[in-house]
Amino acid sequence: MDPATLTIFNHLFASVADEMGVTLGRTAYSPNIKERLDFSCAVFLGGNSAQLLAQAAHIPVHLGAMPASVRAAAERCAPLHPGDVIILNDPYSGGNHLPDVTLVSPVFLEADPVSATGGQAASPSFLIASRAHHADVGGMSPGSMPLSTELFQEGIIIPPVKLVERGNLNEALWQIILRNVRSPWEREGDLAAQLAAHDTGATRLREIAGRYGRTELRQQANALIDYAETLTRSAIRMIPAGRYAFCDVLDDDGQSDSPVPVCATLTVSGDTLTVDFEGTSSAVGGNLNAVPAIADSAVVYCVRCVVLALLQTDLPMNQGVFRPIRVSIPPGSLLDPHLPHAVAAGNVETSQRIVDAVFGAMAQALPGLIPAASQGTMNNLTFGGEFPRERSRASSHFAYYETIGGGAGAGPRAAGASGVHVHMSNTRNTPVEALEYDYPVRIERYALRAGSGGRGQFDGGDGITRAIRFLAPATVTITADRRRRGPYGLAHGRSGRPGRNVLVRQSEELELPGKTTLTAEPGDVILIETPGGGGWGSPG
Repeated sequence: MDPATLTIFNHLFASVADEMGVTLGRTAYSPNIKERLDFSCAVFLGGNSAQLLAQAAHIPVHLGAMPASVRAAAERCAPLHPGDVIILNDPYSGGNHLPDVTLVSPVFLEADPVSATGGQAASPSFLIASRAHHADVGGMSPGSMPLSTELFQEGIIIPPVKLVERGNLNEALWQIILRNVRSPWEREGDLAAQLAAHDTGATRLREIAGRYGRTELRQQANALIDYAETLTRSAIRMIPAGRYAFCDVLDDDGQSDSPVPVCATLTVSGDTLTVDFEGTSSAVGGNLNAVPAIADSAVVYCVRCVVLALLQTDLPMNQGVFRPIRVSIPPGSLLDPHLPHAVAAGNVETSQRIVDAVFGAMAQALPGLIPAASQGTMNNLTFGGEFPRERSRASSHFAYYETIGGGAGAGPRAAGASGVHVHMSNTRNTPVEALEYDYPVRIERYALRAGSGGRGQFDGGDGITRAIRFLAPATVTITADRRRRGPYGLAHGRSGRPGRNVLVRQSEELELPGKTTLTAEPGDVILIETPGGGGWGSPG
């Protein structure tokens, strides 16, 4: 296929995911989805392989793990028919953590062959998927990011099952889901927004098929996947062959004070890359465990960053990027736990430390390319409670979730950015006005945390200071890391400053651990200071 044609089809397929995202963001109810854009959309080839074809520029931790969800949906819910929509969030059956609810739909084209018995084939040309982080899916604390010790405490568990079958909504399942959450009106609106996004995606794919034909679409799709594989293998060949190892740690698992190591050994041989996580902690009692799809997602993210930097060209993000990579994870470890280990924070915190470990190893092979560690946490904040009586709402309860940006690591050519989401997170912040309108809180301070970036020839970016005053009682959960050890510097650059969590009550400050749940009273202020990025090179 000629490069111009490949480029056109790459953008055509990606535009489907982009437009799905626009529909989802504009029609969602919750601030977490409509303001922070905490969702992702992607297009897959139909058939048994369910290969990733295109994605929008959404959330890396969602997108890299989504192929496992789509495959689980297609396998567990076969045969598929026009009008079907599968829902799932079970981390042990294709999901990543319970708040991330995934919908998967088959897209049949008019030219799809029919089965021997007549009627529509059970193998669609395409599959489309959306994954949105819902602000509450039940569980032991509002926001469904509790300091859990088993999966069952984290919320409603949905295995791959048809939410819509042949165009008919499974009303019983819909009501079961809504009955198990704290803000059902908001969940109903967000799920409806995901369904609307799928209608948009299916319509756009059929329009493209009508213009070019099913055969041309399949040829170009396969060519795009092969092209991405070729580029990835070319970049891997540019990395010096050898073995490179690096270990980093998470502060603790929220249940004990022991650090939790994450170790990665990279083996570069020809045009293949193997990442072995031997030496990583065994599964922990807290909620930092991550299912293997999360490790796959983090590794592919790192490799894609390196490919883009080495080749200085655009790389289509599809299944071809996965093909030259082998990931080895010890069974029963932090990255491959057994049911019912808790996993709520594995998606958001452990994924970040996997990136730090993989980049730390990669820096030994490519010292003039890899940046220092970024903040290494998503600074997860959830809170919920009951609205004051004088406020008229569709529900008496509220639940809110957000992640907070921090400092990016400096690189060999430039300082790190300040106050941004990094690596596995790619959300926006919730505007102060939207947050104060929807919830009984007031933002007292929202600013850069000056001087928190590590010093170096190039300084790490600064973190963020965010102070929230509560106007009504609320249960608050903070799940954050890099509170004991700052993000590492490289090439003799200094580490970024660790983050801090503080409760201000009646003018007294109480230092909080990185992972904690507490009851906030009216007037209390939660102050979160996020880590700065590591510096690169010796300070002047």
